[in-house]
Amino acid sequence: MSIPFVLSKTPIYDHCFSADRRNVAITKDKDVQIFNLSNPSKPQLITTLKHHDKPVTAVDISADGKIVTCSQDRNALVWTPQADGSYKETLVLLRINRAATCVKWCPNGAKFAVGSSARVISVCYFEEENDWWIAKHIKRPIKSTVLSLDWHENSVLLAAGSTDGHLRVFSTFVKGVDSKPAATIWGERLPFQTLCLDVNLNAWVQDVKFSPDLQFVAGVGHDGSVFVVYPGAGELEVSNVVKVKTSNLPFTSLVFVNPSKLVCAGYDCHPIVFEGSGSQGWKQTYAIDDPKKKKANVVENQSALNMFRQMDLKGSSEPKSNTLLTVHQNTITSLRPFQSEASGLIRFSSSGNDGKVVIFDV
Repeated sequence: MSIPFVLSKTPIYDHCFSADRRNVAITKDKDVQIFNLSNPSKPQLITTLKHHDKPVTAVDISADGKIVTCSQDRNALVWTPQADGSYKETLVLLRINRAATCVKWCPNGAKFAVGSSARVISVCYFEEENDWWIAKHIKRPIKSTVLSLDWHENSVLLAAGSTDGHLRVFSTFVKGVDSKPAATIWGERLPFQTLCLDVNLNAWVQDVKFSPDLQFVAGVGHDGSVFVVYPGAGELEVSNVVKVKTSNLPFTSLVFVNPSKLVCAGYDCHPIVFEGSGSQGWKQTYAIDDPKKKKANVVENQSALNMFRQMDLKGSSEPKSNTLLTVHQNTITSLRPFQSEASGLIRFSSSGNDGKVVIFDV
């Protein structure tokens, strides 16, 4: 089952739900709009966040309700909710000279990371003394645009995918902001900018996610492949890389259901499920909102003149519909977890270039 919401006439590059899942923030050109979805049949526009002067590329909401946005104008803004329902904006000193491409709050809400075309990741935290957000840069060995980010639950480890074809995991430990994390499979000593994993996947890494058990990472490539990377015991060691080649158009986003199941989506306009493990491999199992299981409903009364016109233009007299047999009518740009239970994710949300936000059942 799916619940679609038509929220914009322009592409939605990213979206994010509030912690209570009542409100959703969407990117809309230079602005971010916040809708209340309590009434599914009539989404209510709450407010519009205006300050960027170029298209907003990503948005994220922290557990305590703060919103962070980044844009092609090379800036990031933190929007803090006020008692009267408005938002107070604070400019973040990113210190980048190219567009910001992605942004993610860490789980504890103390900092966030911004990826950019400047070949750096800006790790941003609030400095109480000066009352502003400042950034520390992770530069090496990134060689191209950072397209995607994902946080480990310890709020120190950060996974990143970029157009240089590499999937990497970095430490973002900031003294005075983070407490010393416990040792994990990714390493023990984790000073800032420590490289914990670096794998060349030979494809643009459009999105990256830590598995729910935090034992491996997965990414999707612009070649329509899914990559699952298992770290080894030694430093920067990789025990296994599983690549699932598909005949699908490029994927843009992924979300984990549980450690043995994930969902990807992109230019095919519908989500696709992959299942597997490190020992048995991964494979594509089924599609959600599968257009192959639907029948086109095209009703067109054709006159003889129209029939010949169709044959002249298209080489056929068969009526054609320009409507896809999927809920989304254009590329899916982002997937987000929506509702979970003990067994894992049961619902997820998607946004697309068709201006829709859709909630799907797994």
